[in-house]
Amino acid sequence: MPAPKNAETEKGPKVRPLSFPVLELSGWTHISQGKVRDLYVNDADDSLLLVVASDRISAYDFVLDTEIPDKGKILTQLSAWWFEQLGVENHLVSLDVPAAVAGRAMICKRLSMYPVECVARGYLTGSGLKEYQASGRVCEVSLPEGLKEASCLETPIFTPAAKAEVGEHDENVSFAHVVEMVGAEVAESLREATLSIYKRAAEIAAARGIILADTKFEFGTVGGKLVLADEVLTPDSSRFWEAEQWVEGQVTPSFDKQFVRDWLLSAEAGWDRVSNPPSLPAEVVEATRARYVEAYERLTGQKFIS
Repeated sequence: MPAPKNAETEKGPKVRPLSFPVLELSGWTHISQGKVRDLYVNDADDSLLLVVASDRISAYDFVLDTEIPDKGKILTQLSAWWFEQLGVENHLVSLDVPAAVAGRAMICKRLSMYPVECVARGYLTGSGLKEYQASGRVCEVSLPEGLKEASCLETPIFTPAAKAEVGEHDENVSFAHVVEMVGAEVAESLREATLSIYKRAAEIAAARGIILADTKFEFGTVGGKLVLADEVLTPDSSRFWEAEQWVEGQVTPSFDKQFVRDWLLSAEAGWDRVSNPPSLPAEVVEATRARYVEAYERLTGQKFIS
């Protein structure tokens, strides 16, 4: 299971190596480390994985040396909440995890993963907008003329990407390319599942005054069943907007790490986007954490407890 990425592929060279301290957990063996998550396999049953979300944060393909307190807990607990709301086959087995990672880890089924980032877009923004402006299409899906920043699409679209190795860039691809990768039947099932889950999640978010502009899902199989995996519908994998702030033609603030991105590109940071990025100031860390907490509380209706 690869490290999750946002629906938007961030660009820029990665200098700092992906090597962070690893917890020793009784009964579990560490097998891989991504930008945010660490994976462990169960010593007694290798069909089970422990997925541990850290407080690490990445931007422009760099993993920063400043963490966002409680970010891993928010991502894990929000994913678990969404799995319960969606009612689809998923990889979550239990939240009864070792005390050292309580609140930030899930025991999950070990799946055979499909090498496809399954992205659904209901609004036009980011790289999708750039592609549309250049060709009138997004991942070879033709769209009507006259669309602009934050335009609501009449019908949500499936805009997949081929997964890359950690630290490399995912590549946006056409549905036809997905067919070549996994076969027509699987490709169609991935598209149908992605758009169906997106529709359900968008309805849930809308009832809470939030727009789900786009999101990405990952799927695998076990026992011949298609299974939803990885994190789901978090600020790291999705673009959530405050509905009252949405105006077609204008950039809408997201419930995510935009504070981090904006500061890194500011004159105060003085970052060249080539060397390792500077440490984040306390006010940026606090504002970013607050945005993640707000997303959790607005969506779930529950108070976040650290």
